[in-house]
Amino acid sequence: MDLGINSNSLKHLGIGVCMAFAITCMAFLAYAMLITYTNMSERSLPMVVAITTLLSVMVAGFDAAKGATSRGLLWGMGAGLIYVLIMAIIMIIMLPDFSVDSRTFTVILIGIAGGGLGGILGINLKK
Repeated sequence: MDLGINSNSLKHLGIGVCMAFAITCMAFLAYAMLITYTNMSERSLPMVVAITTLLSVMVAGFDAAKGATSRGLLWGMGAGLIYVLIMAIIMIIMLPDFSVDSRTFTVILIGIAGGGLGGILGINLKK
């Protein structure tokens, strides 16, 4: 079974994940500034995290699949999973009371599904 693994596809996978983290950082910084300098409350934080995660992993999946020769869905899902795992490691390090709960599983599912969707778009729009 050919997964289309080559140095170009791995490079695009890495670039996609890095771009996803850049988008995440910019979105979270913008949200933090809104909370700090306006009367906006933090109640919308879970929604902002979910939307930011979805958009970020879609970009990662899109870019990962753009560099692949086939199997865009798998490349996208892989990019989403890598993004979520790195994010989980960061959270474990930064938040001593971090625990795995239903929200964690929701974010993992969003990451894998969003990455897969981005991968489907990336492999098909490349043609």
